[in-house]
Amino acid sequence: MGDLLLVRHGETEWSLTGRHTSHTDLPLTRHGEEQAASLVPLLAGRTFARVLTSPLDRAVRTAELAGLTGAESEPELHEWDYGGYEGVTTADIHRERPEWDLWRDGVPPASDGRPGESPEQVGARADRVLARLEKDLAADEGDVVLVAHAHFLRVLTARRLGLPPAEGRLFMLATATLGRLSTEHGRPAVAEWNLRP
Repeated sequence: MGDLLLVRHGETEWSLTGRHTSHTDLPLTRHGEEQAASLVPLLAGRTFARVLTSPLDRAVRTAELAGLTGAESEPELHEWDYGGYEGVTTADIHRERPEWDLWRDGVPPASDGRPGESPEQVGARADRVLARLEKDLAADEGDVVLVAHAHFLRVLTARRLGLPPAEGRLFMLATATLGRLSTEHGRPAVAEWNLRP
């Protein structure tokens, strides 16, 4: 069985300042591009059955700089829809809602029509992605790579491990890092996490 490799995109201006970024299509910073290119040694020498990226530029560019070729765009890999909290920091949200917790409360809709998502909605998206990848992973023709966003990949990790979506809170994922989900005794397991060269 192939491993599931999870790559978070490199740094953007908003990831650097802690602003929630879902559909806003920000480019990588210069440092983010360097981070992405530094992933090449971690991915070199592996065989890939499939490479999927979020359609957003920061993920696509990270895949390119990390040396991943033949990537397919997968819309369901987009980041948690932050709705009314797009571009806002957690500290700013806590000024109005001191008890707010993304992993428990989700986000309210935005005035521009973005509905926002709950942990369960993000989990359902992650489940659909994982279901589509089962054959690729089981075929044992190489690893599957997903290049996407922190919160979505954290939820996807929780779901792969059989945990509720909100347990993604347990898996911090820094910019331009690699996580590897493998199997042990037939069960999904975290083999490596938050790797940088």
